[in-house]
Amino acid sequence: MAQRRFAPFFWTQFLGAANDNLFKFAFTVLVTYQLSISWMPPAQAGLVIGAVFILPFVLFSATSGQLADKFDKRALMRGIKSLEVAIMVLAAWGLYTSTVPALLACIFLLGLHSTLFGPVKYAYLPQHLAPNELTGGNGMVEMGTFVSILIGNIVGGILIAMPGVGPHYVAWACLGLALAGRLTAQALPPTPASDPQLKINWNPVSETWFNLQLARQQLAVFRSLLGISWMWFVGAVFLGNFPVFAKNVLQGDPNVASLLLAVFSVGIAIGSLACEMLSRRMVEIGLVPLGALGMTVFAVDLYFACTALSPHSGPAHTLASFVAAPGHLRVMLDLALLALCAGLYSVPMYALIQLRAQATHRARIIAANNILNALFMIAASVSAGLLLGAGFTVPELFLCIGLLNAVVGSYIFLVVPEYLLRFIAFVLSHTFYRLKLQGAEHIPTEGAALLVCNHVSFIDAVLLMAVSPRPLRFVMDHRIFKIPVLGWMFKLAKAIPIAPQKEDPATYARAFEQASAVLRDGELLAIFPEGGITRDGTLQTFKGGVMKILEADPVPVIPMALKNLWGSFFSRVEHGKAMVRPFRRGLFSRVEVVVGEPVPAAQVSPQGLQQRVAELLA
Repeated sequence: MAQRRFAPFFWTQFLGAANDNLFKFAFTVLVTYQLSISWMPPAQAGLVIGAVFILPFVLFSATSGQLADKFDKRALMRGIKSLEVAIMVLAAWGLYTSTVPALLACIFLLGLHSTLFGPVKYAYLPQHLAPNELTGGNGMVEMGTFVSILIGNIVGGILIAMPGVGPHYVAWACLGLALAGRLTAQALPPTPASDPQLKINWNPVSETWFNLQLARQQLAVFRSLLGISWMWFVGAVFLGNFPVFAKNVLQGDPNVASLLLAVFSVGIAIGSLACEMLSRRMVEIGLVPLGALGMTVFAVDLYFACTALSPHSGPAHTLASFVAAPGHLRVMLDLALLALCAGLYSVPMYALIQLRAQATHRARIIAANNILNALFMIAASVSAGLLLGAGFTVPELFLCIGLLNAVVGSYIFLVVPEYLLRFIAFVLSHTFYRLKLQGAEHIPTEGAALLVCNHVSFIDAVLLMAVSPRPLRFVMDHRIFKIPVLGWMFKLAKAIPIAPQKEDPATYARAFEQASAVLRDGELLAIFPEGGITRDGTLQTFKGGVMKILEADPVPVIPMALKNLWGSFFSRVEHGKAMVRPFRRGLFSRVEVVVGEPVPAAQVSPQGLQQRVAELLA
């Protein structure tokens, strides 16, 4: 926050998000509580305004992604913020004259402003942040975005509620924020184009299709796009219905709607910042299933919290009476925890896309994500409108979304098992063990490499997954695949089974063919050269399989060491048997992974690697 590479960008996007939400929420409250518009019923106002705001994402995202790849991102952001100033001049006129069509036009134009800014925003970060800063940077941006949503909504709700002069105050506040955002954009550092020779395709349909096909080349990236879009589907349902939820279900005044938005925004901000602490400065996608699970649990509990509320008669709740009423604390807690889990869910996905997408196409892939987000949010508005029109209550709508979230999450995590595996690794490394990583900078962020490690327990592979910023493919003893649960997990991880050549020559040969394919694809391959789990805790002799792999694919070799794992539940400490006495060392026992410097393939020998691993253990 004290550096030019981040601070001006942070405040530029912060002020823009605050302005969008101040105007949108003030307009929503205006047509929900104050104006009577025959063609926009109060119960549908939030959904209509949300749909109009999202429409430009569908129409213009493909073009905005190309612009972000072709031109300097600083120049683009300055131009976009100048556009925001012009939009707010029109909005001020609409507010002074209560011209609803003009205000709806401003909503559309603000959607265009956000459409243009989105790809630039997420493509900017990888050009100025190191890979191990991406999760923290994205967490800060998401925190800032939702704190600005909070501030925008609270200020918008307070200003528009002022009798007689509310719309005038909103007009001046929006114009002031737009001017402040343009000033902070002036301090942005140069951010060169990633593909200056790009020829722009002005056809949004064909360009969108091309971007989606480009994203599909990397399955984890494409599924992350879908996962983020689903999160915005859920968010659109909740955020779009807070005013009517506060009015019709909780019997609150407009300030209660602002409070709900505040609680939700603070929850997402805390969840976003928590990603940095929980991820150990790496892209920890194991948090995604945790976030998805929490979103379902707290959405379902929110329904039951609403059904347990006592009937209220009399004037609408003020802030003080709402907070004091029984049952409302549970409602706010459910909303806060649901939002916190949404932060845990979304931030690692954004960081994963930025890390793994091709640099020359990053902004266009982000644009494809924005299109999907827009389509999902429009679908959310339409679906919510249909369900409410069919007689569903808002709590019943929230319940449906919570249950559907469980189905969607299960599908994503089974189709892309990397999320589920990293979640299992995350849970193990934060419950059974307190995992420490040393030498993380030696694990390459791109390109093929062979990782070799001592073999102490049945979950060594899981712990190595937990510390690697990239997916690992393991060559493992074929017998481990017969162990319940562990065997299923390693099959899910696409581990490569290997057997002794004398015992099963076909499996032996196939293992080396598959290992070679992994390295040729530029991925990370991990093996345990001892050939089996140690039975006495000492380092065993390294076998020659390493050399056979390197003969076909001479890649760098990364020595690694697992320390303090001997004697745990998963190691062979009880007469050569493992997993016979649970919690032998209790919970949170200390375990360390030490990563050594890469060794060029030409300098590798089994004895030399064994010596390096022994030194790491020492």
